[in-house]
Amino acid sequence: MPIKLAVPKESATGERRVALDPATVKRLVGLGVEVLVQKGAGARAYFPDESFVEAGAHIVGTAAGLLKEADVLLKVQAPTEKEVAGLREGATVIATIMAYRQTEVITLMREHKLTCFAMELIPRISRAQSMDVLSSQAAVAGYKAAIMGADLSSRFFPMLTTAAGTIRPATVLVIGAGVAGLQALATARRLGAIVQGYDVRSAAREQVESLGAKFIELPIKAEGEGGYARELTDEEKAQQADALAAYIAKVDVLITTAAIPGRPSPKIVSQAMAEGMKPGAVIIDLAAEGGGNCELTQPGKTITHGEVIIHGPLNIPSQVPLHASEMYAKNLFAFLQLMLAEGELKPDFEDEVIAKSLLTRDGTITHEPTRALVEGASQ
Repeated sequence: MPIKLAVPKESATGERRVALDPATVKRLVGLGVEVLVQKGAGARAYFPDESFVEAGAHIVGTAAGLLKEADVLLKVQAPTEKEVAGLREGATVIATIMAYRQTEVITLMREHKLTCFAMELIPRISRAQSMDVLSSQAAVAGYKAAIMGADLSSRFFPMLTTAAGTIRPATVLVIGAGVAGLQALATARRLGAIVQGYDVRSAAREQVESLGAKFIELPIKAEGEGGYARELTDEEKAQQADALAAYIAKVDVLITTAAIPGRPSPKIVSQAMAEGMKPGAVIIDLAAEGGGNCELTQPGKTITHGEVIIHGPLNIPSQVPLHASEMYAKNLFAFLQLMLAEGELKPDFEDEVIAKSLLTRDGTITHEPTRALVEGASQ
């Protein structure tokens, strides 16, 4: 019998995305699997139940009924303890888990002998690019960051020639040239701003300049593994702060994106640096989920400190739910293709992508950092 892929309504506060969109459901059904979708699961992303039915899915009225039938549970965010308890022993969960926030859920999945794949653990190698959830959702966040900056700014982004004279364009500085930062640079430039980018990874220079932005080069270098920057030493942080302060003081909008997975966001912008910005300047802190890159950031809030506006948005991809869901669904489909054969789930646990994204299996936490975190916390 074909396996049943189940898509519930996301339960996290404010979450509007859905794990699969109708187009991806149609492709999965074509591979011989059965797709079950909870009633209303796609409503907040503007995918009505009828669109899922037309794609070949079956609508299930309740979450409990869906979980009972599920062989594989597909989610955007980590399952709740209630959802884990509702799955049969040995079922599979595929979601963005962020295990460092979910120790109780991980413990319960281990006890229920669930197989869990964490999408954020998929290695950043060439053949896994189509599965890279962190990149796809970061692109959404970067786009929205530029829009937020333009919205909160007291200035126009583009240069305008009007009957009242010429208005100079705004200057936008983006700290962190990962996917989110590059998308923020590209979007701010499309809006007409003068854009600058900074990253501790010198390799980012070419990417920043390819978008028409000026790259701010400082003597600090921090290339790390897996495409991430390593954490700076205290001495390097002090050097970086001194060098960046002069640039930050001149910009109209500052967008910060520096994050370390599973750890608090590095503090890059001190209170003094924020207070040294222009009156009416804006800070968009995309690292607010981890506490923020600015010392003054209050996650989930927009505050005014002196004459500077500081915005710490959370779960930004959910603000663009339709396209963010489509992108996430394509990531899931590419990942599932590795494991689907003749309508059944047959993962090759020797495959690098599958092995490195595996979080729990057969009553064991297989991801070493997560096992140390969870089993250490339970002692």
